[in-house]
Order: sequence, then C-alpha cells, then structure tokens
Amino acid sequence: MKARAIGLAFGLLASAAAAQDAPEQTLFTNVHVFDGLNEQRIENASVLVEGNLIKTVSTDAIDAPDATVIDGGGRTLSPGFIETHAHLMLMGPSIPAMEANATWEDFGIHGTRMAEMYLMQGFTTVRDAGGANGGLRRAIDAGQILGPRYYPSGAFLGTRGGHADFASFTSPPGASTNFGRLNMAQEVDSVADVQKFGRNNFRMGATQLKYMQSGGVVSAFDPWQLLAGSPEEIEAAVQVANEYGSYVMAHSYRKEAIMNALNAGVKSIEHGFSFDCEIAALMNEKGAYITTNLTAFDPGLLEIPAVASVPSSLAKAKSASETFAGYIDNMRECPVKRGFQTDCVGSVEACNIQIAYEKKLNNDFFGPLTSMVTLTSTGGEIVALSGDFMNPYPAGKLGVIEEGAYADILLIDGNPLEDFSVVGTGDQWFGADPRPESPETIRLIMKDGVIYKNTLQ
Repeated sequence: MKARAIGLAFGLLASAAAAQDAPEQTLFTNVHVFDGLNEQRIENASVLVEGNLIKTVSTDAIDAPDATVIDGGGRTLSPGFIETHAHLMLMGPSIPAMEANATWEDFGIHGTRMAEMYLMQGFTTVRDAGGANGGLRRAIDAGQILGPRYYPSGAFLGTRGGHADFASFTSPPGASTNFGRLNMAQEVDSVADVQKFGRNNFRMGATQLKYMQSGGVVSAFDPWQLLAGSPEEIEAAVQVANEYGSYVMAHSYRKEAIMNALNAGVKSIEHGFSFDCEIAALMNEKGAYITTNLTAFDPGLLEIPAVASVPSSLAKAKSASETFAGYIDNMRECPVKRGFQTDCVGSVEACNIQIAYEKKLNNDFFGPLTSMVTLTSTGGEIVALSGDFMNPYPAGKLGVIEEGAYADILLIDGNPLEDFSVVGTGDQWFGADPRPESPETIRLIMKDGVIYKNTLQ
C-alpha cells in the first residue's frame, strides 16, 4: 500500500510537471483565413496556435479547453507580412553623411527604432538587403528589443566605383572607411576579395550575401548601366554562399546584368527594372525570384529632392525611367515570383510613409491577390532560400497559414482581397503627413506565438 501511495504521488507530480511544461495555446475563432496563397479565403474558420506554431486550421470547432480564445469577429486572419528588401541600419540623410559622421551608436539606435516600426506595421519578417550584421537579430530574438524575424546580409559587396563604394570622394583604393570598419559595405575587386569578405559576412551573422552588380541613381560614382564584377567574381559569391547552404541576392538593373547574375547562380534579383519575358523564362528555369521597389515607377520620381537637386542624378533618373518603362507590362504578361520591397534609406518616419505607399502601388499595378501573395508566401519562400544551416528560423514555414507553420499572424478589419487599403496603405509619398505607429485596421499582430498588438478589446 505504501509503495502504491508513493507511486501515485510521483504520478501526480509528473502530471503536474507535464501540464506546466505544455506549450501555451491561443485559439482564434470566427475568422476568415487568407492562407497566403489562395484567393478564396477559408470562411468561418478557427486557428489553433500551440507554442510558436500553428497546430490546427479548421472550419469545424476546435477542442482546446486550456487555450486563450480570441474571437476574430469575422475579420481576416492573414500571415504576417514579409519585407524582402529593407535597410534597417541606414538612417541617411545621405551616404556621405553616414560615412563621415555616423557612429555605431547612431546606426544601432536607428536600427532598433526601424525594427519596432516594421513590426507595428504588420511585418513579422524582414530581409535586410545590406548594411546590417547579426547583432540586431540577436537582440530581437533574445527579447531585448521589439522587431520582426530578421535576415541580414552583412556588408554590401561591390567593386571600386560601384554601388557599394561609400568611401569619400578622395579616398584612395583600399583605404579604411566607416562602412568598412563596421562591416556595412566592403570593396571587392577580385575573386579573393569576394571570398574573404563573403565568408566574413556569414561569420558576422549574415543569412545570405548581397552583391552590387549594377549602379544606381541617387549615388555618387556609378552609372545605373554599370556591369560591375567579372563573371568569375559573381560566381565566387555564389560559391561562398553555396558553402554555407545559402544564396546570393544581386542588385541588378540592366538586362545584361540580370542575365549574367541568373546564369551565375544568383537566386534573388533586386530591383530588376529591365525585366522582360526573356528574363522571366530564365528566372523560371533557374528557380529564381525578384524584388522590385515600385516607387521607382512613381510619376513624381524626378521631383524628389535627392534627384532633382543633383544634375548627375537627375540625368541618370531620366535615362533610367525611359529604359525601365516596360517593367509593369512585362511583369503582368510574364509574371514571376516577386517579393515586396521598400528599399527605404532615411528616417523612421519617412520609411513608415514609404512602406504604406509601396503597399498601395503594389495593388495599383497588380491587384489585391498578387499583392497579398507578394507580401506573404512569396516572401516566405525567399527567406527560406537561406537553407538548413543559415536560416535562423528553421522550425516552420513563413508567410502561410497552415498546420506546422510559424504563428506569425495578423487580424485585419475587412477583406484585403476586396479593399486593399485595410493592410495600411498610403496615398502619398513625399509630402505625406506622418503615419500612425500602427494601422488601425490591423487589429492584432502575433509573431512567433506572442501577441504584440491587440486592439480587439
């Protein structure tokens, strides 16, 4: 009898311990689910979150007596949004100002504020396209600061005189720079340079590499038509990324640059303004993606102060606008998998406005379903290219609502597939009034099973 009593006591203790160790559950009821892929929402559904993963998606009642229940009130339950081309560390107002006057504290404070802003705008994942190492992600994942899941690229990699050359005008080749010391941009002018700094990026916490293949418009030394880097150097970047089971994203404007990048094994084309159906065919063959900042097609682009006030930039912008005029029609005719890109460099307040305007342009050009897929599941596929070794979040899918996916969830007033404005769009870019910390129509933001905003009650 005594042994039986002892056994019962141990059994009760074990049961209590098991209950204590059981992951917390959240049950969303009375929601219409946009799963990140399909135009038809899952109507009158329930979604059960257990720990940081989605356990069940069902139109039947879900039995979860210990769950915290959230009545969605007929709202749309969507995957968290995914930004695939941001620069959280670059506060501006210009590259020369950041090179000459910014300290690591300035960059860190700006990155911290940008991370929180993105999360409150509904972005539960951000891929940083250059200028950030692993420190910001460590702080976010440790709960020290608020922010989205974070995929940094480390230092921009680019040639002397190219789009990653942030050195002052009279700086000699190879001289130390502020961006170089902080591993935010590195000059690579040989295969050995690409290998050295590419590997160093992964050492510093990068999840993928960013290679600057073309020039830019609002930049000092580089024509946008630039074909920077030899085929061997681009292949070296791909080789290094392959060593880590990851991939390369390439800043590519000109058609020849895009084709060269794809043939070298680059998986993510950034900007890609010369996109056409021949490029689309090669992208599909190679399993590649594109991300494009649609603000580049804004009719007021030539009036932007950073463009209009600098004769060389204005000339480049006019030339580029003429060359890139076919992008929208070509993307409609020969669509490929495209990620959401804002590419903002500037203040938190300015980037908040630009994000909302970029959302609007996506819908204006491509409609609500394509825009929602761009914001969610396609972004999830892109960040997953970082592979089994370098992906910091390997336990579930991102950008979808399905069993086993990460619990990155938004509750949105209305139906964004009918009224896209409910995702937090903005009708104006330059000259717009400051935007609120978070769109009112995004009522709940959950990342990794944790609720960061809830205005339902």
